[in-house]
Amino acid sequence: MRISKLYLLMALASCGHVVAADLALAPWAPRLNAEAIAFLPNATERLAASPRDGLQLLDSKGVELARFKGNFTGLDTRAAGAQVLVASLDNDRQQALLVSLDPSRKSFGKPLYLPTRDYAVNGLCLYRDAAANLYVFLVGEEGKGEQWLVGNGSTLVSEPQRVRGVPLPPSAQFCQVDDATQQLVVNEENVGWWAYPAHPEAEVKRTPVALFDNPKREAGAMALVSGAVVALDPKTAQLHLFQHNGERWIEHASLTLPGLKEPEQLTINGQQVLVRDDDTGKLYQGTVNWQAKPVTVEPVLPEVAAVRQTDPVGRQGDAADDPAIWIHPEQPERSRVLGTNKKQGLLAYDLDGKLLQELAVGRLNNVDVRPNFKLGAQTVDLAVASNRDHNSLSLFSIDRTTGELREAGEVPTPLKEIYGICLFQPASGEIYAIANGKDGTFLQYRLSAPDGRVQGKLVRQFKVDSQPEGCVADDQRQRLFLGEEDVGVWAVDARGDQPATLTSVIKVGPQLHADVEGLALYQSNERDYLVISSQGNDSYLVVDAEPPFAMHGAFRVGLNAAAGIDGASETDGLEVSAINLGGPWSKGMLVVQDGRKRMPEQTQNFKFVPWADVTRALKLP
Repeated sequence: MRISKLYLLMALASCGHVVAADLALAPWAPRLNAEAIAFLPNATERLAASPRDGLQLLDSKGVELARFKGNFTGLDTRAAGAQVLVASLDNDRQQALLVSLDPSRKSFGKPLYLPTRDYAVNGLCLYRDAAANLYVFLVGEEGKGEQWLVGNGSTLVSEPQRVRGVPLPPSAQFCQVDDATQQLVVNEENVGWWAYPAHPEAEVKRTPVALFDNPKREAGAMALVSGAVVALDPKTAQLHLFQHNGERWIEHASLTLPGLKEPEQLTINGQQVLVRDDDTGKLYQGTVNWQAKPVTVEPVLPEVAAVRQTDPVGRQGDAADDPAIWIHPEQPERSRVLGTNKKQGLLAYDLDGKLLQELAVGRLNNVDVRPNFKLGAQTVDLAVASNRDHNSLSLFSIDRTTGELREAGEVPTPLKEIYGICLFQPASGEIYAIANGKDGTFLQYRLSAPDGRVQGKLVRQFKVDSQPEGCVADDQRQRLFLGEEDVGVWAVDARGDQPATLTSVIKVGPQLHADVEGLALYQSNERDYLVISSQGNDSYLVVDAEPPFAMHGAFRVGLNAAAGIDGASETDGLEVSAINLGGPWSKGMLVVQDGRKRMPEQTQNFKFVPWADVTRALKLP
């Protein structure tokens, strides 16, 4: 057997000196008719996909140990305990499939097929997130791509669920996912390679790994190792190593593959390499002695799942914004969740998320509620929202028996761009509305309606340096928390006759990522917490509501596969209650706006999370 050896001197920008890289290749299993090959996690066995021979489990010398009959192309694997989960394309059925493989017993399990798509699938790859959810990405013709939920842990789901569509390059054929960095890498044949966030709640965007304007080059298959991309150029028969330096991708090495005319498939395990030459159909095996520099991986945050979600709002785009929870005074299980649609008005849902009322009063941004408001001779509960059409406060009465909302009037403000709002109700019972504008101005109004007509008296005005939005008042301690989106969270005296001296609660930094959005208070007999929407990294922070405002951690709202509810991301407003509302809400309820509705893709909505799950996830005292 002839072995060809190549030595390359490679300049590493990260360390500033020259390091030798050595690649040795030799033909492997010359009689194998495989179009795709993969190392198994133990690296002693391989898996091959063939149009003629099906899926084959092979030993280190290429001898077949087990076979799953069929006509297959494309291949990816993930470890699942003692088993391996395999993804491939069944050419006869024109469907992607998942099948488990038990290497010790040399046997395949029952296949799980994805539904037939209305486009040709060129390739596929697997992704496992931090919560052990398993997904498959489909790479299709004309830029069509999809992400499907296919398993959790070591178990495949009984029925795959489409999570989202992903717009991909029009000539893409190959993809790979780095689970640790959650990066999906896809080729664009005549352009280069692109990286996308793989998490289903992430923003759909792409960054270039390497692009070229050269008809003599071609972007082919790739493999991911330790935060780097190893990619094939079939036209030049070269192997390229791209490393991410924290800001962008940099090419660290280029290796010519001797004896190969058109390298098509690539798989890597540690320093072991398998390459298929499409020109001859032969497989080549080798070792490479360079290793990518490990990249910094974002800390894994605990996840909780929503157990209910609202009906999608009735407007496209960025519409849903801020929720509030109205507590029924006698039957807590009949409480309601209010939500703003900033392209329509105010919405009211029951505790299962069913839409009960729709008040199309204009572009409402934030909303808050307080009980026992004197509306003339009536006592009602009050909801107040910031109205961006009129730069005003829109007031709504809530029937304390039925929960029905009605328009109750409007209070004009001099704000040029009204944004956020929250209510404050001291022990004396009066209700104050604190509204803010995009220029940082806060206006505090005392609300009243002695003759049945609402009015607002301005009692205080103050300002922060940049754009605010979320705020929440601690009625018991007469403290107001407010968020300055790019700066952090402040505390200030909520009383209108006191100076507005700002005290820092938490600044934007490693834990809190701008924009700072919704704020809410969980208040129980035992502990009071401030909950903050850290929109920049799709997480939620829990902080003590009393000085020194100790941090208790951050969490994310992940998907609930069993209930068919996606996670939450890009959250604007949120609300929380410690009241026992019955059922899953016996320890309270968290409501968050979901800025990216997945599984299926629909207009935005609100997610309902049991507070007991947050307590467990963060081990709250």
